[in-house]
Amino acid sequence: MSNNKIRSLFLTGRYHHTYYFTFIHLTHPMKKVLSISLFLFSFPATQTMAQEKEENRIRVIAIFAHPDDADSRMGGTAALFAKLGAAVKFVSLTNGDAGSYNEGGGPLAMRRREEARRAGKKYGIDEYQVLDNHDGELLPDLNTRKQVIRAIREWNADIVIGLRPNDYHPDHRNAGKLVQDASFMVVVPNVVTDAPALRKNPLFLYMADHFQKPNPFTHDIVIGIDETIDQKLAGLNEHVSQMYEWLPWTRQLGLDATVPTDSIKRIEWLRERIEKRSEVSAAQRPVLQKWYGTKKGNAFKYAESFEIAEYGSQPTAADIRKLFPMLRQ
Repeated sequence: MSNNKIRSLFLTGRYHHTYYFTFIHLTHPMKKVLSISLFLFSFPATQTMAQEKEENRIRVIAIFAHPDDADSRMGGTAALFAKLGAAVKFVSLTNGDAGSYNEGGGPLAMRRREEARRAGKKYGIDEYQVLDNHDGELLPDLNTRKQVIRAIREWNADIVIGLRPNDYHPDHRNAGKLVQDASFMVVVPNVVTDAPALRKNPLFLYMADHFQKPNPFTHDIVIGIDETIDQKLAGLNEHVSQMYEWLPWTRQLGLDATVPTDSIKRIEWLRERIEKRSEVSAAQRPVLQKWYGTKKGNAFKYAESFEIAEYGSQPTAADIRKLFPMLRQ
């Protein structure tokens, strides 16, 4: 093969990046030219395949009020998504700087941000972001709505999961309202112009709650989490300030004497409560059967539920199976 033929190989190849190296090696012996050229030719192909794989990932973003909100309501599902190759991001709209009976402000915010980071690692998700809005002061104002719109767009989300706007905590209610208010605006180009508008509206879902008024939660999609219940527990265990301090205190109006001080006993104490809370309910069972089939649906012990919002994309059953790869298995 002549040097001219080698040059022709480069110029007619699919990946133009190799062209720039052709002239460097034309005077080398034939074997050197060919071996180096083939290596250079294959590198862009590998890079392109990786880019295509990244572009084809299902992209999920959960947006909520406090670090640990999504962990307790969908930590198992998030871990399943991550295992199946989805890009998953958690966004806490407040920094949690009021969630304690004996500390607060900046030091507590820093502590909770670190707890969230470690919990995200346990779930295997891509990112756990904690915004710097104050705990207990979250409002559905324009500035925070823009933060939500920007977060959804920058993640290029296929699925957005939020809280319902009826809840005991004002931050939870307002976090739900903020996601609702962003649900249409994410496709409007002239709003939040520093982040390109999405070309299609994502699927918007609500995490489960037990509130009945003005309307009860609907179990539209139920995901079996037996495979990831231990990951959910491990993530929640990282939220020490909440699981072992603040939440027991708010429920007991003082330190809960049943919380062990030993770390091993603590996680078993937490396991008992998380497993009980995650057990499949009578309302969840028929929906598990619908999505997984009767045999598999009856086998699940633990599950997490989601309600399809009336805003955003309205999916068919086929759309849901496409977006939730665990329902295709």
